[in-house]
Amino acid sequence: MKSKKTLFTVLLAALSFFLFATEALSENPGFDDKEIRIAQFGPQTGPAAPWGAVARGAGLLFQIVNEEGGIHGRKIKYFSRDDQYNPAQTAAIVKELVERHGIFSFTGGVSSAGGNAVKGYLAENKILWVTPGSAAVNSDPKGEIETIADPYRYYSYPLFQDEASVITKYVVEKLGHKKIAFLYQNDSFGKSGLSGCQQRLATYNMKLTEAIPVEPTAKDLASEILRLKSSGVETVLMWVSPTLGVIAVKTSANVGFKPQWISSSGLSDYPLMNKITGGLWEGVITGAFVPPPDSNDPLVAKYQKAAQRLAPEERWGVFYMAGLQFAEPLVEALKLVGPNLSTEACIEKLNTFKDWKGMGGKITWNKNRHQGTDSVQIHKCGPGGKSILLQDWTSNELAAWKK
Repeated sequence: MKSKKTLFTVLLAALSFFLFATEALSENPGFDDKEIRIAQFGPQTGPAAPWGAVARGAGLLFQIVNEEGGIHGRKIKYFSRDDQYNPAQTAAIVKELVERHGIFSFTGGVSSAGGNAVKGYLAENKILWVTPGSAAVNSDPKGEIETIADPYRYYSYPLFQDEASVITKYVVEKLGHKKIAFLYQNDSFGKSGLSGCQQRLATYNMKLTEAIPVEPTAKDLASEILRLKSSGVETVLMWVSPTLGVIAVKTSANVGFKPQWISSSGLSDYPLMNKITGGLWEGVITGAFVPPPDSNDPLVAKYQKAAQRLAPEERWGVFYMAGLQFAEPLVEALKLVGPNLSTEACIEKLNTFKDWKGMGGKITWNKNRHQGTDSVQIHKCGPGGKSILLQDWTSNELAAWKK
């Protein structure tokens, strides 16, 4: 009898918590007269820990905004959580943030798998996400985008398909390479890049010499690198995390394999990648969606000066800058809304963006288009990790979502 009472008590407590959480979620808009609550998940630890700087970069932007007086009398309260690049952790973190704290909008969120694990939950609860830190959250491997289905997500990150397509065109037309391989993470991130590369190659009646998947948690790529070496490829595009990128180039050097390595913008933090590879990153080509860290762009200079003052422990680099870039449009929309804030009012302003520009490429959004851009730059890692601009902002004329 006692055990039945105990079980009843536990079940009652669980039901009460659920009802409380549901009620709090429905009544909490994520802001009040004094603050706006914004959140982000990201890998501060784990195989993609270097991407953790993205979440910290967004935090800098919110510090700047608060120093300047906030937004129409409200300060931004920012929540950042480490999901260890684990989708199960991402789901638990996002649920806790939303149901315990009440979040107006998420920003960033580096992880294709993690983003896909939570996008449905956020949409169901009508929570904005401006802008995700992974292009693969917005598409499937075929390049079909979902922005019409979800009015709450807005993207400033070019689709991985578009980035890979633009880069592949550069490889074929500017480098003149014909034997091309693709090393990719066996997830939505890697498969999206693979799709864009294959789409571009098809226009030249070409196919990849090799297409090799690797698991995100892989520790050894010896067999994959030897397979690439024996195939005689000239260029290897890799759509992988920083850890896998480091393993790939180090293993390649150990076996005397010297292709032209090319990666997504996710590995474009040259000083960092050059340091952790012992200088082997020099000569690697990548996409880029923010200017080089030493750019003379006035906005870059403003942010860098603020970082030196507010976050002197941080290294000013591409990943850190990306966090600011992902969050910039949300701040702009909040300013445009005025004091009468609501999710609907914010959406209305986001849908008016026309060639709006922060640090990255120009962004255009409307009620039928939430993918902001398809443009990327192409950079090369020079001596000492210096960025060399090979090709300025270039759009993907093959982008199916624009047709």
